[in-house]
Amino acid sequence: MRLSTAKLCAGAVVAAAATGAQAAQPCDWPAYRLFVERVVQADGRVIDRSTDTQQTTSEGQSYAMFFALVANDRATFDRVLNWTRTNLSANQFDAASLRLPGWQWGKRQDGSFGVMDANSASDSDLWIAYDLFQAGRLWKEPAYTKLAYALATQIVKQEVVDLPGLGPMLLPGPQGFRTGNVTRLNPSYLPLPVLRGLAHEMPDGPWTKLAQNAAKMIRVTSPRGYAPDWAAYQAGANGQFVVDPKNGDVGSYDAIRVYLWAGMASMSDPLARPWLDALGGMRQSVAQTGFAPEKVSTMSGAASGEGPLSYWGALAPYFKALNDERGLGLARTHLEALAAPPGAGREPVYYDRVLGLFGGGFIDGRYRFDENGRLVPTWRSAC
Repeated sequence: MRLSTAKLCAGAVVAAAATGAQAAQPCDWPAYRLFVERVVQADGRVIDRSTDTQQTTSEGQSYAMFFALVANDRATFDRVLNWTRTNLSANQFDAASLRLPGWQWGKRQDGSFGVMDANSASDSDLWIAYDLFQAGRLWKEPAYTKLAYALATQIVKQEVVDLPGLGPMLLPGPQGFRTGNVTRLNPSYLPLPVLRGLAHEMPDGPWTKLAQNAAKMIRVTSPRGYAPDWAAYQAGANGQFVVDPKNGDVGSYDAIRVYLWAGMASMSDPLARPWLDALGGMRQSVAQTGFAPEKVSTMSGAASGEGPLSYWGALAPYFKALNDERGLGLARTHLEALAAPPGAGREPVYYDRVLGLFGGGFIDGRYRFDENGRLVPTWRSAC
């Protein structure tokens, strides 16, 4: 397997030369190397080959930056950041002039490649800002921190709204999510560790209140312990969270990340345990059937189908946080299959690999988040 695209822990490489190959193991991350080799182009573009348009999303770029930081791979981090700047933000992505990245780029109907939807995705924007703040701290690079402030400032300006009766809430994107007094929301867009990390860096921002409102949204919209893909807030004299008018109460591929983020939060965070406790339905389903349902009705609790392999990547930290040894054991077994190199002629599926890296990396101890949401990667101590 080629190693040229993943610059891994220099300290471990030196140690390996002196004491043998085993010394490199704490920092070598085979699943990440496979991701970089097969999903990330040489120019820093993350490709979802499972789509007809061979699309790239700002989400994919933001996750790749996070994984590169966990792997101490600054070269890949910079390549992904630079591709994002050039292609998703039209070269307007610096501290002085910042344009939120368009969320979707790929092969357009006329055969050309470029931005397909210029509306930004707020979850990706949050992750990129978080990645930059953490990179600035961990790699001691003020330029990353300065850029993070600029991006976070634009997120607050364009993607955070004050909802009557609730307070600040994150729109899924600047355009298209408000009709009359109803605002559509995505619970998977608000990871507690990311919000805490942003609050730590920008204490005067809305992040702490956002975390509190996100926790409330999870509690109210998950009455049977299952998170929905989408939800909504209806403003009025008695503003309230309601079922999403477009997608209904289904919980599936978006919502699976809600369990992932909840499982990764530091249990020292006062919101972590209530957040996790609100999501008990998934644990109950797996205990009864041995697998995660592909889709659930969040209002009735009715489940259908068997979730794909990648769901186990998202659920591994969730079971770990719950101290559910059986669930975690099932997740580990499935993660081994997910991490295996694809067969001949079969490319790794982008979303599968992403969830596998998040979940597998976390339960293997490659990274964690402290109570302030700061990233604590293994390479800081083990490499």
